[in-house]
Amino acid sequence: MYRWNPQAPSPMPFHRYRPYHERVNVPVQERSWPGRQLTEAPLWVPVDLRDGNQALAEPMDTGRKRRLFDLLVRMGFKEIEVGYPSASRTDFDFVRHLVTDVELPDDVTPVVFTPAKPDLIERTFDSVAGLSRAVVHLYIPTSRVWRDVVLGRSRAEIRETVREAATHMARLADARPDAHIRFQFAPETFNLTEPDFVLELCDDLTELWDASPDRPVTHNLPSTVEISTPNVYADQIEYMHRHLARRDSVILSVHPHNDRGTGVACAELAVLAGAQRVEGCLFGNGERTGNVDLVTLAMNLYAQGVDPKIDFSDIDAVRETVEHCNRLPVHPRHPYGGDLVYTAFSGTHQDAISKGLAHRAAHPDGPWEVPYLPIDPVDVGRTYEAVIRVNSQSGKGGMAYLLKEHHGVDLPRDMRPEYAKVVQEATDDSGREASPDELYELFRGTYLEPANPAVVLTGWSATVDGDVHRFACTVRIDGDAREIEGKGNGPLAAFADALGAAGVSVDILDFTQHALAEGQGSEAVACVRCRVDGTEVWGAGRDTSVLTASVRAVLSAVNRA
Repeated sequence: MYRWNPQAPSPMPFHRYRPYHERVNVPVQERSWPGRQLTEAPLWVPVDLRDGNQALAEPMDTGRKRRLFDLLVRMGFKEIEVGYPSASRTDFDFVRHLVTDVELPDDVTPVVFTPAKPDLIERTFDSVAGLSRAVVHLYIPTSRVWRDVVLGRSRAEIRETVREAATHMARLADARPDAHIRFQFAPETFNLTEPDFVLELCDDLTELWDASPDRPVTHNLPSTVEISTPNVYADQIEYMHRHLARRDSVILSVHPHNDRGTGVACAELAVLAGAQRVEGCLFGNGERTGNVDLVTLAMNLYAQGVDPKIDFSDIDAVRETVEHCNRLPVHPRHPYGGDLVYTAFSGTHQDAISKGLAHRAAHPDGPWEVPYLPIDPVDVGRTYEAVIRVNSQSGKGGMAYLLKEHHGVDLPRDMRPEYAKVVQEATDDSGREASPDELYELFRGTYLEPANPAVVLTGWSATVDGDVHRFACTVRIDGDAREIEGKGNGPLAAFADALGAAGVSVDILDFTQHALAEGQGSEAVACVRCRVDGTEVWGAGRDTSVLTASVRAVLSAVNRA
């Protein structure tokens, strides 16, 4: 144990569990996948309507399934697993609904799922009767622990069961020469199965089904329960990729689960290792910790400049449909689709994003490079409104950004720390975030209309005589009204001189003003930093007249001091 690491042994019974290398032998080979890059999207196959549906406490009815199916088609998925028709009447009826009531696009192929049992295979084929094309997906658990504990069968018995089921499928497909029916095989628990046994089963079916480049067989290799780091799964996939017979007639597919929280990494490394097809669910719904998340996978490619070949340009509509159909919420921090994923509360993050967006506005044709935002939220249908939000953790840059974006008030950089303290006190007291309107109300109450003003200007006029500006006004100081006058090289200097005559020492140190909108009649905001009786303080004023706004800003600073 290192001296810098004080962690002590836990009381948990970790000795009950075995590492992956004691459970399955992964052949050692020279790896090529670490040196590859992801340059194109695989064939995406959503399994929301079957695998995802099986994981729901309230499985989808036909109406919800249809709504989700229509979404998947609109988004551009071309192979869609539509159900497990032998498992329930609802699933069977939905497949029949697609056959009888839906005009499928010519490039969309439904996939149906069946175990290796003759009567259930027949029920599955009954469900797709009338479809011009389909993929029938055969599965059986193959790993040693499933063989011993669940099925009670040897390797030879599993192999025979698979051959009989596959032969039966071939006969049923041959009886429908008018339909283009392809086959898929999944050795469930692939990642826990001896690689030589998986290869034996897959090659048997490639030959039995007479796979060809025109009618390829899909071999789908699931990490049914994650047992290792993603690199091990990549090694397993690369082994199959290198050794599968008739490789040009086989679509190598993967179906990662997320038990270790590494489903996305497993899928990405598997594609590097030779996989051509990925099964998963939108937003990762599935048994236990879920199936691999197709939204994250596809958008990860997008963020690398690779076309995902799926349309996520309205990601909120996608999320809302999935939430409705699954009756499960999508986490607000979900990559790309969560409510808060493009939102920054931290002050340093907000400042960096604000500067990045300003740089982007000045260089709109360059590559996307905005700190903390891997993609432009606009690309997925979001706006910049929720990118920066303010609470007690936020900084001056974020607050200033929201004031400018929502109310047109562009605070001078040196004024922001003072305003930030005002906001932080308010959010510390409330314990919640402040909306853009609340931020403006804090600005208005602090600067534009400070409470209990000691100096009130009841009337004034400004004149100029050559280079000399004169300012005459009536003020009420602590309730005492008086007429005062001053002169200077500008109207504000003359106003400051007049205040000095009334016993209020004012030096103007900094001044900015800007219009809130374009066109005549637009209001202006003036911000001024003054030294008032030795105290430096900011003030602000707002009016359709720039001069009036400026005078009010000086008066604001005097009263705040």
